[in-house]
Amino acid sequence: MLSPESAAVVRATLPAVGGALDEITTRFYATMFSEQPQLLDGLFNRGNQASGEQRRALAGSIAAFAQALLADPDARPDALLSRIAHKHAALGVTEDQYTIVHKYLFRAIGDVLGDAVTPEVAGAWDEVYWLMAGALIAREARLYQEAGVDPRRPWRQWTVVERREETADVASFLLRPADGGPVPPARAGQYVSVRVLMPDGVHQLRQYSISGAPGGQVRRITVKRVASVADAPEGEVSSQLHRTVRSGDELTLSAPFGDVVLDDSGAPLVLVSAGIGCTPMTGMLEHLAATGSDRNVWVLHADRSPADHALRADTRRLVGELADARAEFWYEQDAAAEPGAHEGLMDLDGLGLPADADVYLCGALPFMRAARTQLLKAGVPARRIRYEVFGPDLWLAHAEG
Repeated sequence: MLSPESAAVVRATLPAVGGALDEITTRFYATMFSEQPQLLDGLFNRGNQASGEQRRALAGSIAAFAQALLADPDARPDALLSRIAHKHAALGVTEDQYTIVHKYLFRAIGDVLGDAVTPEVAGAWDEVYWLMAGALIAREARLYQEAGVDPRRPWRQWTVVERREETADVASFLLRPADGGPVPPARAGQYVSVRVLMPDGVHQLRQYSISGAPGGQVRRITVKRVASVADAPEGEVSSQLHRTVRSGDELTLSAPFGDVVLDDSGAPLVLVSAGIGCTPMTGMLEHLAATGSDRNVWVLHADRSPADHALRADTRRLVGELADARAEFWYEQDAAAEPGAHEGLMDLDGLGLPADADVYLCGALPFMRAARTQLLKAGVPARRIRYEVFGPDLWLAHAEG
């Protein structure tokens, strides 16, 4: 609970702090990495730092948490906290690291806002920080306990038993535990972190959805090689995996985490994806097929062309195995090469989607925003639409509904 005194101070200073959060988080990360360079080795993704995505996600999360406390001091923004906690658990974040973050974040606040940060202001925002940190630490402790993971040793070696070339820039890696032990349980829709040693000796992490049956004895991840575009560098982890990993090699993985998971209800199900966003959807379809589900399932996917559509054959096969499922594909190019496909961007008008469906979204943010708008227009309640983002979540703090 945020104290009444602190709530008054936070409410009065939120416009100034919120307006400066981008500058604050920029200074925070620069100073912390300068003095604690080991944090860039296996905890923070350099690509997200370079693009500014991590900075904007942190700023948005702090502002959203503060606003939630002001709206109801006894409440917690559960969706925001759950999403962050799962990401942290997949990275092996430990309780002591919150103290490190606090040190550099509040130094940055003082540097940027100067004399405006009175002892009262510092104390109020300190209370906000530790309320958020305490809630996350508790959630992450539960996640580690449920997964049977020691956060000080969160990694496990896996052997690549097969590499499959799905498209020109997408490959799947089928994995078994290198120690011969059991595959840890997972839920359909979850992801794992992959920890890769880069040529400069620094470890980098990236999350990849489980694209195979979550209950199987072989774990599958499907990786799109992220090419360099304009000023954006290539994806370090995806490029390294594509260049170097072959059958017989080993990869370092976390336990499965992620809060956007398939609910085993009887409601109709709509899986909406674009590009490599098909990966968690394929994992969900594998689970539905393996359990003999009779749910009404709609699979809606958009891509550049059939040749670019990863796991297309798997999707067709799984839809065919389900008792009540259909697939609709949209392609910007060469749609005629795929029987029954639509040409152009995804258009949900006239499909007759069930309004009582559980909907899962995955793809680039612009696609998901457009698809969500269409879904709402089609009568699907916002509360029934769930989504997954690869990398820092820049949407959740601002999404409506």
